[in-house]
Amino acid sequence: MSQLDLRELNSTEFPIPDEMQGNVAITSLSKIYNWSRRSSMWPLLFGLACCAIEMIATAASRYDLSRFGMEVMRASPRQSDLMIVSGTVTKKMVVPIVRLYNQMPEPKYVLAMGACASGGGPFKEGYNVVSGIDQYLPVDVYVPGCPPTPQALLFGLIALQKKIDGQSLANLDDVPWYGVGPSEPTPIPILGPDIIDPRQMDLIRRQAELAAAGKPYGIREIPAPVQKQEAPQVEAKTKAASEGSEDEAKAERMRKREEALARKKARQGS
Repeated sequence: MSQLDLRELNSTEFPIPDEMQGNVAITSLSKIYNWSRRSSMWPLLFGLACCAIEMIATAASRYDLSRFGMEVMRASPRQSDLMIVSGTVTKKMVVPIVRLYNQMPEPKYVLAMGACASGGGPFKEGYNVVSGIDQYLPVDVYVPGCPPTPQALLFGLIALQKKIDGQSLANLDDVPWYGVGPSEPTPIPILGPDIIDPRQMDLIRRQAELAAAGKPYGIREIPAPVQKQEAPQVEAKTKAASEGSEDEAKAERMRKREEALARKKARQGS
């Protein structure tokens, strides 16, 4: 509080004499509330991969994370405000991550640190890697990099503080934890032969019913190309003529496809 400049809080329509601006401040309740939260953000202490080393370096003396009031990393999710997902999120690990997020009290925020946590990174095509933690948790800030530097993480934390400064207690969309009733917990994924999101159970059940009935499922059907009509006389063609033109167009597409396959085989052979 000794380093707080009260002139920064005087942003209301009520004027204050110049000689009193260093001792008196008139501001809103939302601004005081947001200032107290942004200056005492406690991250959850856990790391997943190489990004966690950069997070540890950010908390060291060279970069001094305590300048932002975030040096108190708690080992318990019930005392944490910020979840920093630092590293590769595997399908096995996303289950305890969502469980920890549900145990964090409101208000809580999520920061995706690095390319793996943001979108899968270099392991995006892996069978055991989740393509971004935002598929299961609401992410507030993304920090790019592989791994991101401590300066990049500090920039992400500053961006989170700016987001908190813009929240208003009068808008329940900004502060949903002040809404009516308790907040719904995030569904914990089910780990089986593959990871299953409980929010997609209806879609999975419908596809299973179609598969059991021997009907196609999960197939994206490509619509037929729409041919441009250049003259009004085209509309007066008979049904037989239109069917014949469709057969000719289909035969032409098949011929072009066979030629393309032949050229591909020739290139592979050479």
